Amino acid sequence: MESIDSKILEKIKKAKRGSLFYTEDFLSFGNYKAVSKALERLVNTNEISRVSRGIFAVLEKDPIIGEVYPSTEEIAESIRKRDKARLIPTGVLALNALGLSTQIPMNLVYLTDGSARTIKLGKRSVVFKKASPKNLAVIGSISGLAIQALKEIGKDNITEQELEIIIKHLKKEEPYRLEHDIKLAPEWIRIIMRKALPKKNEK
Repeated sequence: MESIDSKILEKIKKAKRGSLFYTEDFLSFGNYKAVSKALERLVNTNEISRVSRGIFAVLEKDPIIGEVYPSTEEIAESIRKRDKARLIPTGVLALNALGLSTQIPMNLVYLTDGSARTIKLGKRSVVFKKASPKNLAVIGSISGLAIQALKEIGKDNITEQELEIIIKHLKKEEPYRLEHDIKLAPEWIRIIMRKALPKKNEK
């Protein structure tokens, strides 16, 4: 009879190198405890790598630096797909995405309607915070980022240059998405976002 170990390995090897797997992906082969033990054995024999607790992969190998671990963003995206959840970057992550900060955050914080959790990756971590439906109701990816970036900067700290950059980004958002998302933002952020709306033709 084929062991749980070989069934797990077969499934992982069929996927593209670097694909991420979770303990729950193998529960058709045995119960949680048996699957966890099998994964542990495969890690110990270097057949697979543990990326973080409960997350595994057969990693890409670089001839010079060796195993290539997925980025924190790739892990966040993998979890978003797996949980069919919405994710909105917050804080420094949102500032980074809009080019307002070059700081590399140690903790990447996302708002989500999936499970709240923290995933440790060496010294860094990815934090998924359960958010209210209103915070996740934005339909524009740029306007969603802009709202979070402005909240992070704060009403009284925003500079003219930051305002310019944010409005420039918002002008790339589809107007109907922008109009929808303005209604979800705090009043001081609405005023800024409205500046990016296309001017109506004056009659």
